[in-house]
Amino acid sequence: MKMDKFRMIFQFFQSNQESFMNGICGIMALASTQMYSAFDFNCPCLPHYNLAYGLGILLVPPFILFLLGFVLNNNISMLAEEWRRPQGQRGKDPAVLRYMFCSMAQRAMIAPAVWVSVTLLDGKCITCAFCTSVPVETLGNASHPHLSQGEIQRVLARIPCKEIYNGQQLIANEVAIRYLRCISQALGWCFVLLMTTLAFLVRSLRPCFSQAAFLKSRYWSHYIDIERKLFDETCAEHARSFAKVCIQQFFEGMSTDLVAAHCHLPRKAPANAGEAAEKLLGITDQGTMNMALKNWHRCKPPLHLHPPALPTGNGWAEEGQTPTHPSAPRKETAAYYSWV
Repeated sequence: MKMDKFRMIFQFFQSNQESFMNGICGIMALASTQMYSAFDFNCPCLPHYNLAYGLGILLVPPFILFLLGFVLNNNISMLAEEWRRPQGQRGKDPAVLRYMFCSMAQRAMIAPAVWVSVTLLDGKCITCAFCTSVPVETLGNASHPHLSQGEIQRVLARIPCKEIYNGQQLIANEVAIRYLRCISQALGWCFVLLMTTLAFLVRSLRPCFSQAAFLKSRYWSHYIDIERKLFDETCAEHARSFAKVCIQQFFEGMSTDLVAAHCHLPRKAPANAGEAAEKLLGITDQGTMNMALKNWHRCKPPLHLHPPALPTGNGWAEEGQTPTHPSAPRKETAAYYSWV
């Protein structure tokens, strides 16, 4: 039963790119809480280092998690490719690019938000960073006759370190820690409320103001993702067929040499040789394939499904230049690779 549940969850995450990225963001959020619970927090308890250490633990890991969220998102390369590609025969819609970036940024911010929330609710970072700012006049004995201002700062900097704290006559350690922890928890709950409110507004109110533009941006964002996947699958299938035919021709040449040398009898051609040749779609050499890949990047076909009148209608050849290898019919391609 447990394996079936895990299989269903895994299939749900693999159903589309959005579900997969939501799963990745959830895993990163859980990982951030586990990282913080396993982290050994050691405040330096020095006046000039407590603030840097506490704020560093509070802010630096969320920034790393934010960048990691972009790195793990497969759409970041797709967004960069769509943004940097030449105009060609297909225009670039800035609204689609903004939608893709905002979607990635929202998912990448989940793990940092969880880290900041857990850190503030725990209170150790705020206690370490602002222990020297405790109001001694209100909570302790500010008129201690034997301590200068610098000595008071050094004593207050040891508040997070109970084993070396020696300022009980100035302010009680438990009083100062409880004061700072209450402030930290208040900030943490305010941060959680702020993030929840922003997420609610973004998710629920954004489509209400521009529903048509939102649907258009979402549709073409999904189209770019699907088109890229299908292009990669087509290239992989073509490369497989290209390699298969190339290997078959190599062994065919070896068999011909062996027959010429009277060393071995020729073998019968495999039945699927013509099928593999048909999948090459007329692209039978490295130069033509490189030109096709280059033109796919520089001049993608326009987004209207009409049969092209000429082979050069979608940018296969540049202006003033005829294609080196015109596309041949499939029957001729199959005959080209047929066995003798």
